[in-house]
Amino acid sequence: MKMELLAPAGDFERLEAALAFGADAVYLAAKEFGMRAGPANFSPEELAAAVQAAHRKGARVHLTCNTLPRVDELDRLPDLLCHARQVGVDALIVADLGVMKLAQKYAPDVELHVSTQAGVVNHETARVFYEMGASRVVLARELSMDEIAQIRAKTPPELELEAFVHGSMCVSFSGRCLLSNYLTGRDANRGDCAQPCRWSYRLVEEKRPGEYFPIEEDDRGTYILNSRDMCMIRHIPELQKAGISSLKIEGRAKSAYYVAVTVNAYRSAIDFCERHPGEPLPEWIAEELNKISHREYSTGFYFGTPGQVYQNGGYVRDYEVAAVCEGWENGVATLSQRNRFFRGDTVDVLEPGARPYLLTLDELYDAEMTPIDAAPHATMRVLAKTGRPVKPGALLRRVRGE
Repeated sequence: MKMELLAPAGDFERLEAALAFGADAVYLAAKEFGMRAGPANFSPEELAAAVQAAHRKGARVHLTCNTLPRVDELDRLPDLLCHARQVGVDALIVADLGVMKLAQKYAPDVELHVSTQAGVVNHETARVFYEMGASRVVLARELSMDEIAQIRAKTPPELELEAFVHGSMCVSFSGRCLLSNYLTGRDANRGDCAQPCRWSYRLVEEKRPGEYFPIEEDDRGTYILNSRDMCMIRHIPELQKAGISSLKIEGRAKSAYYVAVTVNAYRSAIDFCERHPGEPLPEWIAEELNKISHREYSTGFYFGTPGQVYQNGGYVRDYEVAAVCEGWENGVATLSQRNRFFRGDTVDVLEPGARPYLLTLDELYDAEMTPIDAAPHATMRVLAKTGRPVKPGALLRRVRGE
């Protein structure tokens, strides 16, 4: 079985990163009805262009319609469904039964995928959705590997199983949470979560106003609702054996750099496991995922209930993008600056589908080939003489603070 690598696309830049670095499919949202309201998402015209760009690369587009729409919102949904069908969207991701019924009416030839928001945790529920017309279910993140294998064994083989393998995890079951709405008025079930589970809380006793007591779990402090990020890069064979059809990366609100690195890592891992069954994953592939902004990693619920999913609320941010390569000719790379870098810096270069390599920037020039010592201005064009070709679209990274 060939597993699909499904990548997030919060806007067109992220979409292009996912496609360039090897995604088989992308999932994205229109301006409404998607569970991530923070990203720019896609206008009707952008959605049409996104489908065309993906199909040119042989990739599929899954459109998220997985919010729980209220009565006044529902009347706007048919227009989106008709447009999605018209522009060639490959699948609709739905959580609400009413939305599913409308999708079958207004986009009858578009595949239906049941969102993780539906909380599918057993084979009977998966089978019911299949009988209702779904071709795929996105399993709840709270399932173990053994439970997934049982669901696979007890459902029609035509029903595809999708599972999250990387990214942020919600403390609430399958994302069904009212905490953000209660505390801030921002509805998580409409894609506008303020993530209060990441906040650091203190206890106040009624008769001692102004006295704040930390709720401590250990000497590092407490973020009692805060979960680690998921990372399953070392467990591709187990996921395949359990019967997963699609490996899903979380992160429509993350940067294009995050999308590029995670897609490249999982693409490399899937391809390596396919070519070298039984062999250990090369360390550089897993190490790539430490070069993005992330919380401490765990394997979630795949190997049993986590003993400790919470940690400090901060991110690990060891690397930053110095520049993006726009082209290379006659020994000179044309770079677009992203963060300040200097002549003499050694950068870590990531090219699509390849192992990263180190490159020292001994000679830097401005657009007029005047030697410069640094690239301090955002998106400025920098010319760099290199001893080896650098592919267009390559990301040049450096350790933060060096």
